[in-house]
Amino acid sequence: MQVCDEAMRIIEGYEQPDEPAVPVTPQAGTGHGCTEAPRGILYHRYRIDEQGAIKAAVIIPPTSQNQDVIEDDLTAFAGKRLSLPDEQLTWQCEQLIRNYDPCLSCSTHFLRLKIERM
Repeated sequence: MQVCDEAMRIIEGYEQPDEPAVPVTPQAGTGHGCTEAPRGILYHRYRIDEQGAIKAAVIIPPTSQNQDVIEDDLTAFAGKRLSLPDEQLTWQCEQLIRNYDPCLSCSTHFLRLKIERM
């Protein structure tokens, strides 16, 4: 309920600014930042030219930082479940991946599980 009260306070107290944006004179430079994201840290860096155009951008999301650990865990996890039918093993591996990033396995459809049983 407190969040609703706070939202109403903000809405009722809103005053439209004189200008929708502050004028900026572009200049060349590099800027970077680090913010907390739901699954880790998001790093980003941008290089801008004299006209204000972005010449280079580097964005490192949490998923790419966790990739090695995801792959290691997936290898260990799948290796202990090779007796499962292929479809069930694939489903469980996708579940493991979603524990790191709930959107990754569905949004990219990247998991192609190749099972070689001896």
